Amino acid sequence: MSVEPQIRAFFDEPTNTVSYLVWDADSRRGVAIDPVLDYDPASGSVDDDSVNELLQAAADEGVKIEWVLETHVHADHLSGAPLIKLRTGARVAIGEHVRDVQSIFRPIFGAEDVKADGGDFDRLFKDGDRLEVGGLLIDVIHTPGHTPACVSYRIGDAVFVGDTLFMPDYGTARTDFPGGCARQLFRSIRKLLSLPPQTRLFMCHDYKAPGRDEFAWETTVAEELRNNRHVHEGVGEDEFVSMREERDRTLATPRLLIPSIQVNMRAGRFPPADEHGVHYLRIPVVLKEGTSPQAIS
Repeated sequence: MSVEPQIRAFFDEPTNTVSYLVWDADSRRGVAIDPVLDYDPASGSVDDDSVNELLQAAADEGVKIEWVLETHVHADHLSGAPLIKLRTGARVAIGEHVRDVQSIFRPIFGAEDVKADGGDFDRLFKDGDRLEVGGLLIDVIHTPGHTPACVSYRIGDAVFVGDTLFMPDYGTARTDFPGGCARQLFRSIRKLLSLPPQTRLFMCHDYKAPGRDEFAWETTVAEELRNNRHVHEGVGEDEFVSMREERDRTLATPRLLIPSIQVNMRAGRFPPADEHGVHYLRIPVVLKEGTSPQAIS
């Protein structure tokens, strides 16, 4: 039987991302979930402030971080996993369907260095896998829809849902990325909402829905069933799919999509550096029909 987890959350306001330190109070062994690397796209510079905050919290609590768990290949922030691995020896894991995401984006970004078997990660989880860290039993739930590789982590009475769900007043995640599927997302959400009503759900993002003064990232299955604006009790699959697909057509591209995908599908690693030690990210450009490079040069 799993012990109840100790949890500390870290909110990165520039990307609206929530990272977590989760540990067993007796053994002081734990995991980091969805850590953030601070990235400034204007200057192309990176910083480790967010990682340092999480690592300092682990030091304060006397926690040894043994794993970094990614819920999916994020499209809105760069992963801090490699820094935590470097400084703690932790291993980095994600769902096995990351291979599907890599197969989609490797040719788009010319990322020949990405290992086709998912080998950039130390472990690929299957649905139903279990990881033991001290007294924590971490159960892996495949929850695709936002992306093919999304997983949720159930630890005691807590589930870390990634982008599958948001707070009840904000709703659900988009499904218009390559490999996304609104119908799959609905079924994944129903899988999560079939857990006991008192189960705590921890979000990966919060955007402070209109009318709410504070950011928030913890709710329960019961609260989502009662009040989630997209998938509350009584909303059917076809109704949800119609709403989600219509809404997705109105959404802008995430600000950090292009750098995030390239880095995160490599388990947080940047593309190889050139002979001067500089790393470069690629930006695909699609010209409108009838527009030649010469006309805009």
